Amino acid sequence: MRAASELGLRTVAIYSQEDRFSLHRTKADESYLVGAGRGPVEAYLDIADVLRVASEARVDAIHPGYGFLSENPEFARATCAAGIVFIGPQAETLRLLGNKVTARELAVSAGVPVMPATAALPGASRRARIWRAALATR
Repeated sequence: MRAASELGLRTVAIYSQEDRFSLHRTKADESYLVGAGRGPVEAYLDIADVLRVASEARVDAIHPGYGFLSENPEFARATCAAGIVFIGPQAETLRLLGNKVTARELAVSAGVPVMPATAALPGASRRARIWRAALATR
């Protein structure tokens, strides 16, 4: 929000009922309750409601913050589908790197040094191959 403010950009924050007195809410130009009637975690994970607020507030972009939806490929995809810029990695990057076995194998195949580790659990390598095959067909 600070960078946006310094650039003269309008900022919009969302907050859960429990966070109604949080600093981020008061520092934003506008703030909106999300996930009414839900607990704080459920409120922030409600993709449809987050996008509803974004649409009503007529935002151009969403910075997902840290945690919650920041690493959720479905949120990144839904944000872009709604015509809103997702400030973060592309959905497919989030999906690929969200699988630790696949991410490690990708790093190794790219020649990136990795720490020694135990082998993947049974079935993990098969899942990683399925992930790679699915991504290769896109």
